[in-house]
This record gives sequence, structure tokens and C-alpha cells, in this order.
Amino acid sequence: MKAIILSAGQGTRLGRLTADRPKCLLPVRGETSLLELQLDVLAACGVNDVRVVTGFGGEQVDACLRARRAPFQKVSTLYNPFFDCSDNLISCFMAREEMDQPFLLINGDTIFETRALEKLLASPPASLTLAVNEKESYDADDMKVSLDGVRLRAVGKQLPLDSVDAESIGLMLFRERGPARFRRALELAVREPCAKKSWYLSVVDALARTDRVETIAITGLRWWEVDCPDDLIAVRHGLAEKRLGVETARVFELAAHAREQRTRRNERCASGY
Repeated sequence: MKAIILSAGQGTRLGRLTADRPKCLLPVRGETSLLELQLDVLAACGVNDVRVVTGFGGEQVDACLRARRAPFQKVSTLYNPFFDCSDNLISCFMAREEMDQPFLLINGDTIFETRALEKLLASPPASLTLAVNEKESYDADDMKVSLDGVRLRAVGKQLPLDSVDAESIGLMLFRERGPARFRRALELAVREPCAKKSWYLSVVDALARTDRVETIAITGLRWWEVDCPDDLIAVRHGLAEKRLGVETARVFELAAHAREQRTRRNERCASGY
């Protein structure tokens, strides 16, 4: 399993906090940045092949990753040179060559606990699966979702409120035919005049109208989106109250065990057993 994290944006709504550093490097738990926490959660779930799409402050992200002490996790970056004049559809397009196997797609400003990712990874087999959260009311900034049971009917910020069933949390899983379907759809979407101002979920919305896109509800599990200073305060307070189910020592222990298991499997395959 591969993960692609879209972290090209500056996060201008955070004001001076992101004047000289990208949003993904803001500390959210002690000195641990948003990006590092995402990588810890991925590692705890056995996802150790990661691509981070960077833009604003890309060299800072590269430096952070070089300094990160997690040799078991392969993390590299892809640069989006249009980060200052485009939304995340273009960042997604920059990572299209990586969509050659099952993968997770994660918004760079979303944090979620390990149980949310575990639930998505354990969801019934499907080409595309979108993680959603249900709540009592939705505002204009929510990426709203309309459902037919667990099947996605539509996703977008402008959906009529009387048709809204949940919100997207910025976490998707692509399996089976999903990677190829999404990549083809991306290649068509970037040809549109409005491509630079579009979200990748507009592509998912279009796919849902012609093919099946599943959802999995993580309602009741902890997740946050960091868009403004109040969000950052809420994240830091929430993480101080309860960790995401990730202890650094445990992450290294799990990773070492996974490496050992892979080595044994490879040895058995090479021996013909």
C-alpha cells in the first residue's frame, strides 16, 4: 500500500503562522508537525511507502523528512510548481505516475486517529472508497457528501443542504481498478479551463455519476482539519487530551516486526516454499 499526501499549499488562512513555513510543518503535538503525525499514523497501520506533494516551503519539507528518524518508512517528495495559483487537483495530477498500485490519498491538512485509517483499510473491496463523517449540521466550507446507502451520489461544497448525508474527511482508498480509473479521469480533468481552481474531489464526484464509488463512515472516531488558527488550537487541545493511538516506540516495534515478516516471506518465496 502506498500513500500520497497533498501538502503543496501555504495555508494562507492561518495568517502569520504560515508566512514562512508551509501548513504541513506547523507543530500540532509538542514539536511534532502535522505531516510527521500523519506519517506516524501511516506507519502504525503498516503504510511505509509515501509520496508527499510539496509546493510552498518545499525545501523545508525535504529538510524535515531528511531529519526524520524513521528508516523503515520510505518517504519522498514531488514538487507542484503551480502551488500558488492552483487547488489540489493539480497537486493530484503531479502524483499521477505514482498511481500504479493500490494507494491512499490524503489531504495535507487532515489528521485522523489510527482507528479511522484501520477502518478504511479494512473496508469491503471496492475500486474507490471515501472516508466520511456524519454530524448534525454542515457549513459552507464543509466538503459535503450525498449518499445512496453507502454508495456515493455526489460530493462538493455546493450541495443543497437537504441532500447532505455526511462530509468528506480528506482520506480516500483506491484499489482494484480504482488507481487506473482515477488517473485517467485526472488526465481528462486537467484539460478543462477551470482545472487550476478545482479540487480532486470534483473528479471523484464525476466518477460517482458514471460508476460506483463506496464510502466508509468514521463517525465517532477522532479527526481534525486545519484551515484557520482556531482549528490549530482545537487540534493541539484535542491531541493534548488524547493521543491518536500512536506511541513512537510502538511504531518502531511494529515497523521492525513488519520488516522481519516481509524478509521471511521473501526468503520462503525464494526457497520455493
